[in-house]
Amino acid sequence: MKSMGVMFIVAFIVWLLLTWPVQWQDAAVGLPVAALVAYLTGDLFLQRPHLAGHGRRYVYLVLHYLPVLAWECVKANIDVALRVLNPALPIRPVIVKAPVTLESDTALTFLANSITLTPGTLTVDIDKEAGLMYVHCIAVPEEDRESLTRRIVGRFEPILKRVFE
Repeated sequence: MKSMGVMFIVAFIVWLLLTWPVQWQDAAVGLPVAALVAYLTGDLFLQRPHLAGHGRRYVYLVLHYLPVLAWECVKANIDVALRVLNPALPIRPVIVKAPVTLESDTALTFLANSITLTPGTLTVDIDKEAGLMYVHCIAVPEEDRESLTRRIVGRFEPILKRVFE
C-alpha cells in the first residue's frame, strides 16, 4: 500500500511538470490519472518503498548518474561514428558475459538501459540468479574480455548501487 502512495505522488508530480504551467484543470485531471497509474503499477516499480524517502539518492542520481550517462553516450556516439566513417569498417561484434552485483530489479533495469542507451552496446539478457548480464558490443578494442566487461558494467554499477541498494 505504501508503494502505491509513493507512486501516486511521483506520478502526480510528473503530470504537473508535463503540463507546466499548472492550472486547476490540469491538476483536476492529473489526480485521477495519477491514482490510476498508482493502482495499476504501484507494486511493480517500488519493491522497497521505505527507500523512496531518502533524498540523497535522488541528488546522487541527478548529479552523478545523469552526467556520467551523458558523457558515456557522447563518447560512444563519437566512437560509433568514427567506426562507420572508417573505410575499413573496424567492427568485430561480440557478446560478453558481464558479472553484476546489483540485486534489485530496478537497479538491474537501470543498468541494462544505461548500457543499451550508449551506442555500440546492447543488453541482450540478464541472468539474475547467476549474477550475469549478456551484452552485445559492436567491437572489442582489446583481446582481454575481462577488462571490457569491467569497463561496460563498471561505469554505472557503483553509482546505481548507491542509488538503489
